[in-house]
Amino acid sequence: MSQVILPVAIAFLVAFIATPIVIKFAKKWGAMDAPNDRKVHTYSMPRLGGLAIFAGFLTAVLATQAINTQLIGILIGCTIIVLLGIVDDIKGVSPKVKLAVQTLAALVVVSFGVQISFVTNPFAEIFFLNALAIPLTVLWIVGITNAVNLIDGLDGLAAGTSGIAAVTIGVVAMMEGYLAIAILAMILAGSVFGFLPFNFKPAKIFMGDTGSMFLGFALSVLAVIGLTKSATVISIFIPIVILGIPIFDTLYAIVRRFLKGTPIFQADKEHLHHQLLNMGLTHRQTVLVIYAVNICLGGSAVLMSLMAPPQAVVILIGVTITMLLAMNHLSFVALSRRQKAKDFRG
Repeated sequence: MSQVILPVAIAFLVAFIATPIVIKFAKKWGAMDAPNDRKVHTYSMPRLGGLAIFAGFLTAVLATQAINTQLIGILIGCTIIVLLGIVDDIKGVSPKVKLAVQTLAALVVVSFGVQISFVTNPFAEIFFLNALAIPLTVLWIVGITNAVNLIDGLDGLAAGTSGIAAVTIGVVAMMEGYLAIAILAMILAGSVFGFLPFNFKPAKIFMGDTGSMFLGFALSVLAVIGLTKSATVISIFIPIVILGIPIFDTLYAIVRRFLKGTPIFQADKEHLHHQLLNMGLTHRQTVLVIYAVNICLGGSAVLMSLMAPPQAVVILIGVTITMLLAMNHLSFVALSRRQKAKDFRG
């Protein structure tokens, strides 16, 4: 247990101590998030908080963990993402440049041995990906990196969601016997929870793209090396369930924008948290509801890892249907409220 407690405590304390320092530097460097018509906050806010999360994670890893080739690759990839986020939070970066650098960071960790090398089907047959291993791994890493970034719309939302996901990855990895990966996931969670007191409403700082991209990147990489190594049919789906909120929200946004004929990467105010706010929930209530859903998804992932494949598939199908129905219902309710408000003004 001390193998976990000490590094997590270091991560928490470093992030907690570093956050007020980062707030001062963010203001000095002009890394401020100004309000606009698609954002919820109403005044400028420092947005470099991800630097404190990364500081907690990096310090704890270097101080307590045995450094191997794969871990070096992970740390290099994370550093590239954090540097990209810092530049983006201070000066802004175009979507094309951001995607290119994210892909570069993903290729770095892949070159150090982080790959989804095979998948299984319900009949327990193993399909080795061979030439597809690298592109599919890069697609997963870049996709999750951006999915976490997209849900970063309310105080404490992306940070808390990522912290819950990290704890769940740690628990499942430990159950699967991957202690080193479990500790890394718990360290990541510790650094997030050290930052969260400053980010939960009323926030004193946002984690910005530095934080949301780093957390998405780190979670996606830990999921690859800690949750997809089993030959059981369900192993490939466990990280998808754990990261269900950002994945479903992103996929739903893509479908929604495609059907509307709007650019897929064009920001809007129709994400899950916006829908809950439109239903009348307060800022805090919305965040806590999404936390609760994340905990339920995490519990489902843990159950799936304990069960035989047929039972696990039933849980997976149930979770998928529930999420799709819930997202569709929220969109319908939010649309009805907006239409009523429009008719009332008219």
